[in-house]
Amino acid sequence: MGLLSNRTIAVLSENGFEETELTSPVQRLKQEDATVHIISSKSGKIQAMKGDHEWTIEVEVDRTISEVNPHDYDGLLIPGGVLNPDALRKNQEAITFVKTFFISGKPVAAICHGPQVLITAEVVAGRKMTSTKTIKIDLINAGAEWYDQEVVVDEGLVTSRSPRDLPAFNDKMVEEFAEGVHETQDS
Repeated sequence: MGLLSNRTIAVLSENGFEETELTSPVQRLKQEDATVHIISSKSGKIQAMKGDHEWTIEVEVDRTISEVNPHDYDGLLIPGGVLNPDALRKNQEAITFVKTFFISGKPVAAICHGPQVLITAEVVAGRKMTSTKTIKIDLINAGAEWYDQEVVVDEGLVTSRSPRDLPAFNDKMVEEFAEGVHETQDS
């Protein structure tokens, strides 16, 4: 029995997610016996990108954002990629979904450009975080304390910089998802 056998995890993504930033954490979550739902704005499939230019694999969407309730999930994963977070930021349903995890104190993991969604959700002020360096100033301007580390954990919020940080990111994500609700997660 894995650490997350009684947990259901939401993976919020659109087209243009960084391939390994979704596939590696999802694989790890499933190894820990979590139930994982890929959630997007539209049903069907979403497509990955490798780097900034190469379209790669397609992933089946399990649920659309309009048919899910964030209260049914124990944790939230937001993969990066340049296009994915940008699309999520424009979707008010997605932003409300993200905010609910913070209000409820539930753990959230975001990697690379994923924290851009958290900026739009207005949940980063006063939080210790990391990200790809290209959005460092955005996080700082939104009130986050930015660190150049492979993984930063702040009361249930797990962030990492890039695919090279996935081993540390995955370990801390599983740890925080296993811990469950963090009373001080509410921003």
